[in-house]
Amino acid sequence: MKATKLFVSLSALSLICAGAVFAQVSPATTESATVGGKTISIKYGAPSVRGRKIFGDGGQLAGDPTYPAWRAGADNATALHTDADLTIGNLSVPKGDYTIYIQVKDPNAWELIINKQTGQWGTVYDASKDLGRVKMTMSVPPSPVERLKYTFSGLGTAAGKLEVSWEKHTASVPITVK
Repeated sequence: MKATKLFVSLSALSLICAGAVFAQVSPATTESATVGGKTISIKYGAPSVRGRKIFGDGGQLAGDPTYPAWRAGADNATALHTDADLTIGNLSVPKGDYTIYIQVKDPNAWELIINKQTGQWGTVYDASKDLGRVKMTMSVPPSPVERLKYTFSGLGTAAGKLEVSWEKHTASVPITVK
């Protein structure tokens, strides 16, 4: 009887530990910035490379059902919230909530996709809900980026840049607060 209880307790502990390890694979992350008193935030799951090929033919992303539109993170679709009207690249984005995808068919020429559908799982993508697409400027980070990372940089009183870095790719797009 005591051995059975011990086995059940150890089994439960193993499941809890396994769940904690699994949850850390692509931790939920938020990147936000305040410009002119207005908040811009991106919520995303931050996957790691873990030795895998990510982009291009045979890459990890090519297996997603939405490929070549990538959820721009892991798990839930990547969420964009803005308290202000923005211009992202040459696209007008009214204040509100959106989902971000990135067109990665050509790993060296990404397009940011702003989609009006919100709250969906990352592999649910409806192109008819796209607000628009913006070409991103590509560069190579100084060293490979193990975990996906979004950053806002150069944010002055009304303008700056959104950057997405992962693996051997960095893509950026200018942002202006209207």
